[in-house]
Amino acid sequence: MDRTKTKNVIVLLFDSLNRHMLGSYGGDEFETPNFDAFAKHALKFNRHFTGSLPCMPARHDILVGAMDFLWRPWGSIEIWEDAITYAMRRKGVTTMLVADHPHLFETGGENYHTDFKAWDYLRGHESDPWKTRPDPSWQGTPHFIPREMPYDNSRGYFGGEEDFPGPRTMRATADWLRDHAPHHDNFFLFVDEFDPHEPFDTPDKWSKMYDEDWDKDPLIWPPYAVGAVEQGLISEREGKQIRAQYGAKLSMIDHWFGKVMQTLEQTGRLDDTMIILTTDHGHYLGEKDIWGKPGTPVQKTLGHIPLYIGGPGITPGESNALTTSVDIFATLADLYDLDVRQRTHGKSLLPVLSDTSKEVRDYVLTGVWGREVQVTDGKHLFARAPSDENAPLAMYSNRWSTMPIHVKGRDGKEIHTQDIFPLPDDRAELRKVPGSNVPVIRQPFVPGDMLPFWAGRKFSGDHLYDLSAPVGEEPDRADSSDTKTYKDLLRHALDDVEAPQEQYERLGLS
Repeated sequence: MDRTKTKNVIVLLFDSLNRHMLGSYGGDEFETPNFDAFAKHALKFNRHFTGSLPCMPARHDILVGAMDFLWRPWGSIEIWEDAITYAMRRKGVTTMLVADHPHLFETGGENYHTDFKAWDYLRGHESDPWKTRPDPSWQGTPHFIPREMPYDNSRGYFGGEEDFPGPRTMRATADWLRDHAPHHDNFFLFVDEFDPHEPFDTPDKWSKMYDEDWDKDPLIWPPYAVGAVEQGLISEREGKQIRAQYGAKLSMIDHWFGKVMQTLEQTGRLDDTMIILTTDHGHYLGEKDIWGKPGTPVQKTLGHIPLYIGGPGITPGESNALTTSVDIFATLADLYDLDVRQRTHGKSLLPVLSDTSKEVRDYVLTGVWGREVQVTDGKHLFARAPSDENAPLAMYSNRWSTMPIHVKGRDGKEIHTQDIFPLPDDRAELRKVPGSNVPVIRQPFVPGDMLPFWAGRKFSGDHLYDLSAPVGEEPDRADSSDTKTYKDLLRHALDDVEAPQEQYERLGLS
């Protein structure tokens, strides 16, 4: 790559973008011509994996550079750390956020946008509380979940395709690049696009694209379940329809992404701008009869994700370097020569982009707080479950806003925040997290305590997935002699990040 010509960076983060469904990664089920066209002019990373999961933890990886899933389940930027945009602004870089991602503006994700110089939030996606009543001229969106969603009120206000949140976000991105970017010496543009995340809702032009024989309302809300067809939660035919609607959403946002690329070409930005395109995680759509993002070990569908980087002097092609989400932060910090006060976990990819190195790391840690902890070397993915009960566990935070949103249960009654994410109690104490001298609240949990959503799901033991197999067909070799090797690798990885002692205990690694 040519650092002297790289004045600007654009990060395009698409939510739930399945790697194996993109044409450039071998997918042929759905049409993704614009993603594939960009891939031809970029370096495609073949072994890029998730770090912290799910949505907001993944954004913490990218914007803060520190994996947090071993310390907390979901939360905002803590008082001992800064988003990379803070350091960029001190360097004189103009920072801009364009997003339709509702979690960025809910409690628990509310301060990721504050250090951008400016931000534009396009309203109406999924859980965004945008409207207080439906458009009376519209009946709303088809249901597939047994509770009311804010999207039900928002949906009727989308008069045409251009009114859906995804297209509006892509159009706002193109407008900013055309109308504002030319007035700045250098800029960092972060586009947080929630598509193709559910609801998989698109106009007829797209919704009928991959399942023309379906004669009922489109099924746009996937179940979150393991064994959904086997249990009778959905039929095989309904599963096909849900998958088709994901494909419709994928192809629609691909189309609108193409308009952003057209703008970059028309304005000459391709000559001085690095473009990073990736996702936070994948989305199960029936692989091994898993649907959504339920409490289950991370497998290829969810954890093996796309990453493309293009820009001045970057030779298009493929890289087999093992990478993860925090490496994006490290790359940006290296490119802009930024000083960052918190401890981070990433490795800069500039040596790979400059073709001076083929590798940057030997392993990747990934997982969800309170669930299995996984490690991969790019060949196998080892998932370690708690050795007995899911204890001891502890949550570390000084903001204590780990996704405390009010939701409604199946009976329609509102569930209080504290019944989803308990508040600290008299067992709480002050501790310090690695790399910080700021005292932080540590709240322990024991069996019988209410736990955040994911941690309360059942476990299925250890797993060792062979990543050379196709998606959805990864054999489980947990009984092989290799398990000890990967158990040792996991222990080494936990040592390297100075993981909390209770993680070793609950995983039987102490």
